[in-house]
Parts: sequence; structure tokens; C-alpha cells
Amino acid sequence: MAEVSMEAIPSIAQYYDQSLRCFTFGDFQLSPMVEEFGEILGCPLGGRKPYLFSGFYPSLARITKIVQISAQELDHIKQVENGVVGIPRKCLEAKARILAGRGEWAPFIDILALLIFKGVLFPNVDGLVDLAAIDAFLVYHDRKESPIVAILADLYDTFDRRCEKSSTRIVSCTPALYVWLVSHLFRQEVSHACPLESHRSCTEKRGANWDRLLASKEGASVNWFPRWKEGRIGILTSCGGFPNFPLMGTRGCISYNPVLAIRQLGYHMRGAPLEEELAPIIARGFNKTNVEALQKVRKA
Repeated sequence: MAEVSMEAIPSIAQYYDQSLRCFTFGDFQLSPMVEEFGEILGCPLGGRKPYLFSGFYPSLARITKIVQISAQELDHIKQVENGVVGIPRKCLEAKARILAGRGEWAPFIDILALLIFKGVLFPNVDGLVDLAAIDAFLVYHDRKESPIVAILADLYDTFDRRCEKSSTRIVSCTPALYVWLVSHLFRQEVSHACPLESHRSCTEKRGANWDRLLASKEGASVNWFPRWKEGRIGILTSCGGFPNFPLMGTRGCISYNPVLAIRQLGYHMRGAPLEEELAPIIARGFNKTNVEALQKVRKA
């Protein structure tokens, strides 16, 4: 994955528009989209079923099959930090070293994949592999359900919470966000069909003053449709009976508005969107008060 600029992410956070769930700049808006993140992470949604967190953690017996640690030991070592339940990363790393020493490469690879999956796609509490991330990994491992919707949901959730509390850490898949940001803000001299190759070949991003760049950026200079999007078809503008797109992640549900980002997929905007198309759908957590709303999203 891409190395992330330490300045870029905090800089773009200043432009997050909580009311519209997008990034609003001087004369244009940008929204991370399901289609874009699917291409960047090499896991397009396509016809695959999206992973939707049920609100329930996987059983320890199920986790045992992947990490090769008994359910009794997992119950003993699991921790709760800031309300997040998980397995200490150091315990899984120690188990991986033991398996490598024995030459048991299949379970070693499973644990390594879980650690990368959690660390890159679903970061949360440092040093803890939370059970929600483990659930997403198990579903992808066993049923190949796409995690893209959940990744994007957690990203929007992070920026949404940060609007209410500026000290909130940006806990999301920042490498994908950074690749997405660079692909739209810089025009690469050499176009590539792969978003990561395009990102690596972009020299302008090196040494960029992100605060100044974002403050002065105009819509006319935005790279709306990078070459790696060419040939991709299908746009998800709404879901079920919802006027926009509700995203369910590991922390709840939040909607985003594809109608505001239609230019990012090579189409022209035709007039202002309807107010109902921008109606927010937000359900934080999986408590009883959100049950009805979350059920509607799962059925959409």
C-alpha cells in the first residue's frame, strides 16, 4: 500500500462538510466513493455481496480456527480498551512466530493476513486487534464478501465524529484515502491503468505544502477522472428505498451522497440535487435504539 503524508490527512480533515458528508473546498466538492475505493484497494464490489457487520462479535471458537489459539486462552488474553474488545496484537505476533518456527505456513499466513487486514483496512485501538475487525476478516476469508462498504463507512464515521470533537483521532484506512486524494489533486504526466502505479509515479505530491495546496485549489484544476477509472461501468447512486447510499461499518451506519460526486465518475452534474437526496442517515453503534434503522439498511 502507499506511504501516507503525515500532513495531508489532517489538512483535508479541515474541509470535511458534516452536513453533506463530503469534502467541500472553494468551488468544488469531493467524496470518497465505493467504486473508487474498490479500485484502489483491488477489491471492487462488482457483483459481490458487501460485508455488513451484524453488531455481534464472532465466537471465540470461530476465531480459534484462524489464529490457532484455544478459546480458553483467547478468553483469558482478550482485553477491553476504550470500549473496544480485542486480542492483543503482540499475542498474535508471538503465535505467528511459533508457527513459522514449526514451518506451519498455512496458519502463519492466516494470522499475518489478519494483522495486515486489521492494521491497514480497519485500524482502531493501537496494539489491539478488535473483534469487529476480526469478524470482517473471517467473512472475507470464508465467504469473500467485499469489505469496501465497511471501510468507507468507518472513514466517514471518523471524520463525522471529528467535527464534533476536534481531538478525535483519524482512525480509518488512511493509505487508500491518501491515494484517492492524490489521484484527484495532481495531474500525472504518465497515466496508468492501476491507481497504485499512478500514485507512485506522481512526483508532485512529494514535498507538497498541503495546507496551501488545499486552500488554493480550484475545481478547474481537479483531476476528476483519472485514467485508472476508464472502462469501469456501474454507479451506485442509491440503495434500496434510500435516496442516497447508507454505508454500514464496524461502528455503525452513515450515508454519503453519490449525487454530489457524479463528476468523479465521468458524468456532468445536471442542476442542484434534491434536498431528500442529501438526507443524512446516521446510526452510531449497534445499541437497541438503532436496531430498526440498521435492519432497514441491511434489507436495502
